[in-house]
Amino acid sequence: MRFSNAFGTTLLNVSAVTVARPFNNSAGTSIIQQGALQAVAFNKGEAGGLSIPPGSLAVSDPFPHDSTGITTYTSNGTTEAGSILTVTMYLAEGQQGEAITSHPGRRTTTYLSHGNQVSTTNTNTTGSEIQSLAHWYFISAVEIWAPTPASTFVIIGDSITDGRGSDTNLNDRWPDLLFTRLQSSQSALTNAISIANQAAGGNRILADGLGPSVLSRLDRDVLAQSGVRYAMIFEGVNDIGTAAAEPSAQDEVYASLIAAYRQIIARIHAQAIPVFGATITPFGSYNSTLQPYSDPAGYREQTRSKVNAWIRDSGEFDAVVDFDAVVRDMQNTTMLAGRYDSGDQLHPNVAGYRAMAENFLVSVFEQWAGGINGYV
Repeated sequence: MRFSNAFGTTLLNVSAVTVARPFNNSAGTSIIQQGALQAVAFNKGEAGGLSIPPGSLAVSDPFPHDSTGITTYTSNGTTEAGSILTVTMYLAEGQQGEAITSHPGRRTTTYLSHGNQVSTTNTNTTGSEIQSLAHWYFISAVEIWAPTPASTFVIIGDSITDGRGSDTNLNDRWPDLLFTRLQSSQSALTNAISIANQAAGGNRILADGLGPSVLSRLDRDVLAQSGVRYAMIFEGVNDIGTAAAEPSAQDEVYASLIAAYRQIIARIHAQAIPVFGATITPFGSYNSTLQPYSDPAGYREQTRSKVNAWIRDSGEFDAVVDFDAVVRDMQNTTMLAGRYDSGDQLHPNVAGYRAMAENFLVSVFEQWAGGINGYV
């Protein structure tokens, strides 16, 4: 496992960690299966815990995970191969300061409690001070040894990929639902693809906001991940939506986004990894209070249309995923179709995410299995 203190400003001391199977192989449960608990060691087992300096990353020792008898999980209403992990961490001293590395809005329940609970079989019974919230803390990845042709598809995105509008603990974001399709594929290459969802709500390509910009996090969140054979960028709506609704500001954000896409493509291509581009989905609304990205003069919509035209027609992405065409209202293409709207006229609901996953052209993985110019 990778542990991250990327955003911490003080030392992160991890005292103890255990992993287990969750009860019924379900995400977000506080209960673990009896007999499935195991301790995680660090530094060849010589250290009882792990110290991570500010801004740094650390890894655990390898550990075996017993998935005997687990061949599927059905948390998103479909059948998928795989096992969900419950990870319990103990920080004897906590972490000083208020800069805590976490993933807000991850839509999977974490339980917080005082004391050392790494051997507890039901965290939710540890006392009245238990808290639960839909965040992830400190753990940035779980890596496995896997034979060829296993690979990683990494998606860098914003709240639409992060799953705003999906169901907590049900893993029905569009990347989860795409993973279902990949797992059911008859292709040995396609059903061996893991998905690394590197999305963050409110994220922008050009500037920091709710988290660092894409341009500043690309190395860590894409290029430094293990086994990456495919990459995808599905961002830009927050850059457009937070820029002033006037021609000069929108002209500037359009030019800056195109330059940024080119930089992203070039940096990922340098590692012989193909890059897929996704069109920006609609945010039009008759009520700008409900959806503030929508402006009556339509300047932001004009920018979205121009950016999408460039993504579709420039030929600079190795493949295009046209999510705009999937979820837009055919009678008013500036808006999400009503059946796909989560209620804010920006984020799709689960039906919209399912449509996005079902219309993803999975043949691109076979097409680009050899990487750029045949190199991997």
